Amino acid sequence: MTVPWNQLSQRSDGRASAADFERAAYRLATEQVLYAADRGARGAYHLVEDHFDAFVAALAPLGIRLERNARYRYIVALPAHAEGIPVTLDETLLLLVLRQRYDEAIRHGAIEEQGDALVELPDLQEAYQALTGRAMPEVGALRTLARSAKRWGVARLEATEPGEAQPFRLRVQPAIVEILDAQWLQRLAQHSEAEDDAPAGMNDDDSVADADDDPEGGDDAEA
Repeated sequence: MTVPWNQLSQRSDGRASAADFERAAYRLATEQVLYAADRGARGAYHLVEDHFDAFVAALAPLGIRLERNARYRYIVALPAHAEGIPVTLDETLLLLVLRQRYDEAIRHGAIEEQGDALVELPDLQEAYQALTGRAMPEVGALRTLARSAKRWGVARLEATEPGEAQPFRLRVQPAIVEILDAQWLQRLAQHSEAEDDAPAGMNDDDSVADADDDPEGGDDAEA
């Protein structure tokens, strides 16, 4: 199917070129979430919002469906074959813990105007231990894992003020609700099974690599 970006550009009275439409479609496919509140994504968000049906039609042949959240003003691209994206066990565990913290923030009315929830490191550490039975990754490893969360449009690091006890906090974003669905829970179960079956001495990354050989496998392209 040929997408009539040139026609849409003409209808926009020159406000957007065909290349602008193509770039917005590419960002949706690679970054997964466009937030109106994100200055770097605001233009692409409004372009997709104004021509939503055209973008739905353009991405459908790729197995990607679009959903939009009018309340928090974001658009998320959900691949039909998300199980093909390679995700390590550590990434999966952190994302699932962040989803739990987000749900908890909803229950306590701690969601900000744009739909974000702030997670302080002491709270994250406690929840991580309780939910996974493991110690939370060290700060350096946590920063690396947070880059993956940013890539999928579900969370990002937020710097703290000088003198604060924690070096940063995590800002969990509302699209985490759509992105971390039942498939992610199934993936966690697969990782757990792979760990149980792994030979003694095999580390987490080795175990996950083996688990992902069968179900196909994917920085800052956000999710």
